[in-house]
Amino acid sequence: MAGAFNHSNHVKAGQSSVQAKYVSSLIWLTSLFFIWGFLTSLNDILIPHLKQVFSLNYTQAMLIQSCFFGAYFIVSIPAGQLVKKIGYKNGIVVGLIGVALGCVAIYPSALMVSYPCFLASLFLLASGVTILQVSANPYVTILGSPDTASERLTMTQAFNSLGTTIAPLFGAAFILSEISNLDHSVKSVQLPYMLIALTVFLVALLFYKLQLPQIESEPQQALANTSSVLEHKHLMLGTVGLFLYVGAEVSIGSFLVNFIAEPSIAGLHESQAARYIALYWGGAMIGRFIGSIIMRKIKARYVLAFNGIAAIVCLLIAIFSSGYLAMYAVLLTGLCNSIMFPTIFSLSLVGLGAQTSQASGLLCLAIVGGAILPLIQGVVADIWHVQISFLIPAACYIFIVFFALSAPVKKVCTLMRAG
Repeated sequence: MAGAFNHSNHVKAGQSSVQAKYVSSLIWLTSLFFIWGFLTSLNDILIPHLKQVFSLNYTQAMLIQSCFFGAYFIVSIPAGQLVKKIGYKNGIVVGLIGVALGCVAIYPSALMVSYPCFLASLFLLASGVTILQVSANPYVTILGSPDTASERLTMTQAFNSLGTTIAPLFGAAFILSEISNLDHSVKSVQLPYMLIALTVFLVALLFYKLQLPQIESEPQQALANTSSVLEHKHLMLGTVGLFLYVGAEVSIGSFLVNFIAEPSIAGLHESQAARYIALYWGGAMIGRFIGSIIMRKIKARYVLAFNGIAAIVCLLIAIFSSGYLAMYAVLLTGLCNSIMFPTIFSLSLVGLGAQTSQASGLLCLAIVGGAILPLIQGVVADIWHVQISFLIPAACYIFIVFFALSAPVKKVCTLMRAG
């Protein structure tokens, strides 16, 4: 598996002792997954809120996701180089500081009642999140046995989903509930984001003080002998798969409040509809805990393929039905999404050894799908209808199924016994 370290001095002695060595580090790392999950999901509340405040159409409102996830495209490669230079731990600290500064910048954006300033603030926040992703994701994959990297990353991603589950409830209570007038509505975001900024600053200080293990990537892995990561077919397919997955997941979450508020679906007020987003992300959280157990018995790529097919079915039901059936069908895609990100990510990094940091930057670059796909779905929603626009994420899951069952993925999983 990607970034597997040299255990030659620990033969038979203790697979369990090696795992125990990193337990405390993994516990601290899970807090990072919670933080960026919380902030990412909070965008799903900002979109309908700012859409109403600034009288935006769907395409304009989706610029929130374009700026947020566009940061991954711009920052990921430099972030990968930065992390390679300063190390995983220092990369985490720098990323947390960037997140906190982005949250602080929300305050003056609200004072100026400026949508462009909101977008710029979210870009800064997302730049910090990008550095966190590039640092923490590969760190988790190499903190332990390479054979259980998918399982380990899936488990930590479950806490990412805990953050995405709590954020909509937090946003519904503190942001969407305040819509009495323009000035008050915009300023209602100030206190929540300042509280988040303070919390993240404290976490950055904590990580600066923590003594985390210094991990070196194994320089001579089976598949890591080529001069460029671009020569690895499974990585290239995984990059496209991650692009489409993130685009699909973000698109669905971005439109949930407006979709549920539709008279033909549930006709709920936006503050009520926002609470249902917690079910979408909560399904992903539960699914990741279940998935980490299932993947001990069933190969990760087969679980990925099954979930992709299930997501397609759920979205087709949501598109071609109405009422609560359509609503719960689209919410169930959260459960289907559960293991997708960590599984695609870890399968893409199989056998890359010393190239793990560079490959991780490339994969995080693919998260720009969250900037592009929601915008495309917004255009479809403006031209036709919100319900029809869910064909966009449905199409994304088709490729994900292909990736899971593709020959390059099967080949590397067979060589590394990690699939």
